[in-house]
Amino acid sequence: MDQEAVDNIAVRRLAPDEASRYVEALADVLIDCVEGGASVSFMLPITRETAASFWRGVAQGVARNERVLLVAEDAEQRVVGTVQLITALPENQPHRADVAKMLVLRAARRRGIAQRLMAAVDEVAYVEGKTVLVLDTVTGGDAERLYQRAGWQRVGVVPDYALMPDGAFCATTFYYKHLPRV
Repeated sequence: MDQEAVDNIAVRRLAPDEASRYVEALADVLIDCVEGGASVSFMLPITRETAASFWRGVAQGVARNERVLLVAEDAEQRVVGTVQLITALPENQPHRADVAKMLVLRAARRRGIAQRLMAAVDEVAYVEGKTVLVLDTVTGGDAERLYQRAGWQRVGVVPDYALMPDGAFCATTFYYKHLPRV
C-alpha cells in the first residue's frame, strides 16, 4: 500500500442536508460488502432497492439527529467506506452510543481506511459527549483485530447470534470502549 493512497482518503461527517445525496454511493458500499460475505444485517441476494432503502432510513435518522454518518472518500470523492454513531438511545443512557455499519469497499481494504473511520467515530463521540461506545462484530472476522488495536475491550461472544449473507449461522462478539469525559 503506498502512502499517497492512504493520504488521499478523507474521512468526514455528513451534514443532515447532504446525507440523502449519498444514498446511492452508500448503497454501492453496502452491496459490495454483503456480496463479499459481510454479516451486516442483510442477506443474499441484496437488491439495490433494499440497500438504498436502508440508507434513506439512515439519512432520515441523521436529519432527526439520532445518528451520525461518517464517510471515507478517495481522491475522486468516491465513497470507499462508512461508519455510523447511533446516538438515539434510552434516556438513562445519554452518555452512550452504538457504533454501527463499519463498511469498507473490498477493493479499498488494507489501506488503513477502517482505522481512520474508527478514529473519526471516536472523535465525533467525544464531541457529542459520549463516554461509552458499544459495537458488535462477527466472531473471528478481520474487524476484531481492528477493534482490539483501537482500544476496544471484548465483552463476550453470543453463539448463533446472526446469519451470514448466505444463511449460515455466525457468532457475534460484543465490544465496548470508554472515552474521556468532556
